[in-house]
Amino acid sequence: MKKEQVVHCQFSVWYPIFKKHTIKSLILPLPQNVIDYLLDDGTLVVSGRYEWSDDETTTTVTAPEFPDFTSKVLEAINALGGRVFPKLNWSAPRDANWIALNSSLQCHSLSDIFLLFKSSDFITHDLTQPFLQCSDQDSPDPVINYELVLRKWSELIPGGEFRCFVKENKLIAISQRDYTQFYQHILKQEEQTCQAIQEFFSQHIQYNFLDEDFVFDVYRDSQGRVWLIDLNPFGEVTDSLLFTWEELTSGGEISQQQECPAFRYTTSEVTVQPSPCLSYRIPRDFVDLSTGEDAYKLIDFLKLKKSEQEESDEEESSPQ
Repeated sequence: MKKEQVVHCQFSVWYPIFKKHTIKSLILPLPQNVIDYLLDDGTLVVSGRYEWSDDETTTTVTAPEFPDFTSKVLEAINALGGRVFPKLNWSAPRDANWIALNSSLQCHSLSDIFLLFKSSDFITHDLTQPFLQCSDQDSPDPVINYELVLRKWSELIPGGEFRCFVKENKLIAISQRDYTQFYQHILKQEEQTCQAIQEFFSQHIQYNFLDEDFVFDVYRDSQGRVWLIDLNPFGEVTDSLLFTWEELTSGGEISQQQECPAFRYTTSEVTVQPSPCLSYRIPRDFVDLSTGEDAYKLIDFLKLKKSEQEESDEEESSPQ
């Protein structure tokens, strides 16, 4: 995997090419002061002003303000229907949904986005070491213009998502995306699903991307239509799911199949596994709390929870 391949998989590079076949999205340049805030390990204060007291001192922490950027983000969110799925150039904060009040990546405001981004190792990786696993480490890193990507919120059923591996512009393998669960409809519709993805690839993706080796994610909806969700580098930085990278790169049986790509999915309840993102749900911040460090992250979370509860109580008590 070369650095150039990673650059080509940035959302703003591939979205204009495949715009007709994916979810409507808007892209906003990420100001440097916002990047600095996202990388700041000190506190997680996404809105308002908080005070933290002990026996001797009182510390006041105020959330930073980005008025121009906030205005642009809110305008974009409203243009996309008021609910969005956020990500950066490459990654979404999938490892941080534990901290969201509804355990979802659905966002309605910039503070929602900040809460997820500041809690995500995936986002930190994008910002600090996007070329970590590239083979051409001796070459200079390309200059990256970081962007906030806002995607129109869509209710996607995990059982409809698949990851597809392309080598030399040939679709060699398809894996169930959420391989930790068994979905009976995949078992029943194996042939139709594989055929639909193959047709989508040959009609819309093949030879249209900038590289001949890459990975793309798709969603097959209830009507059988296939949508492009994401593009990723063909290399170990991308999760190979039910395959191994040795299988995908060795030129063995999988690469040599002529007619149909290898298609793997969870075949029974017996093989159901824990989600790989569970390890991220033990927040490091809660551990730091025992030593008196980074307490503001918990305060902010509890403050947001309290605010949501108050709004819910007001709605219940108001006349219908």
